[in-house]
Amino acid sequence: MTAARGTDGVLVDRYGRVARDLRVSLTDKCNLRCTYCMPAEGLPWLAGPQLLSDDEIVRLVRVAVGRLGVTEVRFTGGEPLIRPGVVGIVAAVAALEPRPRISLTTNGLGLDRLAPALRAAGLDRVNVSLDTLDAGRFARLTRRDRLADVLAGLAGAAAAGLTPVKINSVLMRGVNDDEAPALLRFALAHGYELRFIEQMPLDAQHGWDRAAMVTADEILATLRTGGDARTRGDAGTGATRRTGFDLTPDPAERGAAPAETWLVDGGPARVGVIGSVTRPFCGDCDRTRLTADGQVRACLFATEESDLRGALRAGADDDELARRWRAAMWGKRAGHGIDDPTFLQPARPMSAIGG
Repeated sequence: MTAARGTDGVLVDRYGRVARDLRVSLTDKCNLRCTYCMPAEGLPWLAGPQLLSDDEIVRLVRVAVGRLGVTEVRFTGGEPLIRPGVVGIVAAVAALEPRPRISLTTNGLGLDRLAPALRAAGLDRVNVSLDTLDAGRFARLTRRDRLADVLAGLAGAAAAGLTPVKINSVLMRGVNDDEAPALLRFALAHGYELRFIEQMPLDAQHGWDRAAMVTADEILATLRTGGDARTRGDAGTGATRRTGFDLTPDPAERGAAPAETWLVDGGPARVGVIGSVTRPFCGDCDRTRLTADGQVRACLFATEESDLRGALRAGADDDELARRWRAAMWGKRAGHGIDDPTFLQPARPMSAIGG
């Protein structure tokens, strides 16, 4: 493979990976203040002129879909639902030819109200972040007393047909790591698909500690045992019943999906674990990212970005924008390097990068 491949054709890198999944951040702002993401007072948000306009976002997505082979588009943030033009952006992307699959990752606040309009606009499905089912714990984790609103958002998404509705959960040692079985039982009862995500070094405070991270192996072990014990006595009977889950590897092809999935109690229900740190999937990564201020990131953990906003506003045509995007992805590294002693956490936190 020659360097020419980096500026000609689809979004291929030096290792032969092709990016077909585009993550687009609509805003760096969020209406929660999750302790593992940002400080209580929030962050210095991007100024209005720095943000891509609705039309600029749609144009860059059109370049990605029409010229660069992107087939999946996911809108992220910050919190994408607080972007005033989110429904119109979804509708414009859904009208593209060829039409990409369109999803959105949200904290769920306001989703019950917006779900019908998003579905009508062309959104296919949603991922909703939910780390606890305990209202008090939710308030401590997010610094907002809004658990009921998130649960309403999940129900609203399902009712609107934004399925499969997926839940993203981050477990933190000594905080909510005891809730894995309860979260899975909740998801199964409501027909949601649960994904546990290892906590990653993307917090604004740079306080991530690998030793304190709940690993994929630990999550699976807890699900299989149901917590502290595999069996417990049923009140009044003295009988015991199994509280854990039978997890078997999902026979379906994983492809470039970030989650490893398991059949729960024989299926068809599944649970996934995204082991970005202990079970990296960099070799099969098919993602490219566009920040809310128009920067291409080849990797979630990249320490460099490539500016498309400047070129777009300077009058670059679609061919030039596509060329710059290809060049940016050509330089993608082989892996995120978290285990390398020289690893540096990105300067931008997750809320500014976009998941």
